[in-house]
Amino acid sequence: MNFAIVVHGAPYSSEACLSALKFAKAVLASGHSINRVFFYHDGVHTANSLIAPPQDEAPVSEQWQEFGTGNNIELIACIASCLRRGILDETEADRYEKSGSNLAPGFTISGLGQLIDASINADRVVTFGV
Repeated sequence: MNFAIVVHGAPYSSEACLSALKFAKAVLASGHSINRVFFYHDGVHTANSLIAPPQDEAPVSEQWQEFGTGNNIELIACIASCLRRGILDETEADRYEKSGSNLAPGFTISGLGQLIDASINADRVVTFGV
């Protein structure tokens, strides 16, 4: 079975992000596949390279980066959500004349079309957080 995963919750104010990661790992361990993970609304905070959690908290963003890279799974952050929350890649930083970018490695900024495409091509779409 092929899954698409949508994450709405921020990594340190919601369980959605970590729950989605645990679910994604279980999906792959069960022999299924994931075509894309889409971070939407506050979920895009996961893609912020400037997150520095205390030592006693899980580095959720880094864990997602390792998961995506290690399993060749796209991690897409919604462009509209990112812009509203100050998360920029180099292209968007140049476009809006900002001093720098802060998109974490392994993440890509893109539009809702990626979510629609993932939904169309998945057998199941599983959403975490609201």
